[in-house]
Amino acid sequence: MSKLRFATIGTSGICERFCRALALCDGAELVGSYSRDVARARGFGEKFGASRFHDSLDALADDPGIDAVYISSPNALHAPQALRMIAAGKHVLVEKSFASNEREARGVFDAARERGVVALEATRNLHVPAFGTIEKIVSSELGNVRLVTLRFSKVTSRMERLRAGERLNIFDPRMAAGALMDIGVYCMEPAIALFGRPQTVRALALTSRVPGCEPGDPCDTIDLAGEVLLGYGDKIVSLSYGKTSDDALPSQVEGESATLVWEPTSGPERLRLYEHEDKGQVFRVEGADYRPIEVEVRENDMVCEIEDFVRAVAGDERALAACERFETVTLDSLAVMDEVRAQVGVRFPADLG
Repeated sequence: MSKLRFATIGTSGICERFCRALALCDGAELVGSYSRDVARARGFGEKFGASRFHDSLDALADDPGIDAVYISSPNALHAPQALRMIAAGKHVLVEKSFASNEREARGVFDAARERGVVALEATRNLHVPAFGTIEKIVSSELGNVRLVTLRFSKVTSRMERLRAGERLNIFDPRMAAGALMDIGVYCMEPAIALFGRPQTVRALALTSRVPGCEPGDPCDTIDLAGEVLLGYGDKIVSLSYGKTSDDALPSQVEGESATLVWEPTSGPERLRLYEHEDKGQVFRVEGADYRPIEVEVRENDMVCEIEDFVRAVAGDERALAACERFETVTLDSLAVMDEVRAQVGVRFPADLG
């Protein structure tokens, strides 16, 4: 088939990284870009070889020279923009978090199925080869899994601006943002992909009132960091995430026979397997021997999600089956994140309709 012709919605750093990854993919190319300011769309797209520029979503959707759209706008815009592209027959690769909540996401997937196009969440840490290796080891070498810890926290310079009273998209409920939706999703989706939807959810969060909210605004609180416990009956999964500090610890899955460790959660590599040894009353295992697990690491790991998406659009049966599975992961992850937000008091406008 000819190359899949992509356009982008968004001009952020993650969108630039996507465009650089796209240039490494044989089966796809960038042809267009969208921004509310067409000059900005042109300035962004020309850097990566695009030649079709739009400041109208309708014009983008109806452009016959575009096959697929990568959506990296604020989270609150993902579902409505994806629905407009899908209605015009465009395939959509949507940056995480896929939608504001599970209900919105389900509507997007249903529309894509009805229109016969591919809709996929761009969750890069699930598409890299290392995650496939993690899945195999968890299912075959650890024994009964009992405790799991997935971690990702990173300081953002925008915290100072928030403290100074500035209203920012990344800390704005109107944009379906916050630490969970921006950072915690990197922990949530691997947990759901590995173990499915949990039986119980317990959450705590550090929250802040959003600058500029009117009294009585139901969407006046945003999360800055949090901890979530997912209960599965026979195992407990702990998620730690935030935008107020740097987490220096690896993630791990602890089984009765062995423990698998990797880092970072956002792009797994440096896998190590610690096999259990009964040494009696030994309470620390830092010096224990481990087996390094070799995995392929791509310099720009967004290539992996793009390649999976392109294969699915081309009709590859394995890729289409993977998309169906990832749809379930997306929906279940958002359902759990909806519950987390309900417990910590973070509401989005999409939750109120």
